[in-house]
Amino acid sequence: MGSPFLYFTDDRLSNAELTAACLDGHLVSLGDAYMPADAVETPALRAGSLARTLGDTLAATHLTAAWIHGALPAPPARHTVQRAVSRRLHVVPDRQLVYRDLAVASEDLHLIGGVHVTTPERTLADLARVGDAVHTRAARLLAGADPDAATRAIARLEAGTLPHKHAALACLREMTSMRQEDVTRYTS
Repeated sequence: MGSPFLYFTDDRLSNAELTAACLDGHLVSLGDAYMPADAVETPALRAGSLARTLGDTLAATHLTAAWIHGALPAPPARHTVQRAVSRRLHVVPDRQLVYRDLAVASEDLHLIGGVHVTTPERTLADLARVGDAVHTRAARLLAGADPDAATRAIARLEAGTLPHKHAALACLREMTSMRQEDVTRYTS
């Protein structure tokens, strides 16, 4: 399923064989899959590791999307997802997921590693709207990884009416002003 660099339990190898390969140093765990220990961890591999969990109906959002985009070094303990399709799901996908029933607009999604993932600017806007320390730190890391995403996220938030919009805008504006101060300091 997906990348030839990803191994899922009972796809090609059993859980016991995958665990043994990890103990031998041949594989490492990545999300819901395993990859060769010498492979480079990419956004496509991180996203692809969630392919079985998300399928084609769910999109990775919030901290999960930040991890896929490379802003976080490790996946969150529970993946946050939303519908990537307009039709409603009539079953809770997985109790280990933080599931939000709102559908993500198609223009806010990228297909990475065969999985729907919110764009960096949508991810930043979502993270800034949560407002707790964990999400704000992830937003700062993502803004550092994609400096123009914060500017695009501000424009996106200004155009809509969303809960916690004003606090998110203040957070994102602070990030962009800090970045601008750094640019000015190093170019002077």
